[in-house]
Amino acid sequence: MKLFSSRADRRRGIAAAVGVAVLAVGLYVLVSRYAGFITDTEALRAWLDQFGIFAPIVFIGLQALQVIVAPIPGQVVALVAGYLFGPLAGTVYSLTGVLIGSAVAFSLSKRFGRSFVERVIHEDVIARFDGFVDTVGVPGLFAFVIIPGLPDDAICFLSGLTKWSLPTFMAVIAVGRLPAYVLTVYAGGELASGRFLSAMALVGVVVAASAIGYYKQDAVRDLVERFEPRLPF
Repeated sequence: MKLFSSRADRRRGIAAAVGVAVLAVGLYVLVSRYAGFITDTEALRAWLDQFGIFAPIVFIGLQALQVIVAPIPGQVVALVAGYLFGPLAGTVYSLTGVLIGSAVAFSLSKRFGRSFVERVIHEDVIARFDGFVDTVGVPGLFAFVIIPGLPDDAICFLSGLTKWSLPTFMAVIAVGRLPAYVLTVYAGGELASGRFLSAMALVGVVVAASAIGYYKQDAVRDLVERFEPRLPF
């Protein structure tokens, strides 16, 4: 299977990856020069200490909100969590927020139905993935969620319209989203420790995987639908 279906898609994919990399480097330089306290891990953590238990709660709430409203990529919040709280606590806070947001999106769809989902999700996404979510089983949904760059937030809303139960759905989300978040949170921890190159390398892996997932959404959907019925479980 070709990575990009055309030269135009390949150029857009490369441009997106380069743009993200340039933005990350530029942001780091600007922050280092004009807001140095942010790159001083101890100073920033001391500032957060004044919020006590509310600092983690703020990040959990932000991570949950990005699932429901989706103005901020979840990996960006995860990177910040790793930077501020370290790999272990950052992963716990990020995944907790993601699970809360996913449960809320799923439950809202269950409660208010299709008319609500059609108001919060773009019609193109509904057209492409509505039938997919309704027919795949656990392996299919897991395969879709684990790949970054796919519209997994929209899948949370669409899953609420199906026969899926909340506990089963949450188990798939917890396991499927964990790898990308662990990698991103760890990158944030590396950045806080001053290991900029290793942090950017990890971010680059996530960005590359996300770019592939984004531009190959339909191919991934078709592949899952084709092979899942052949699985013995």
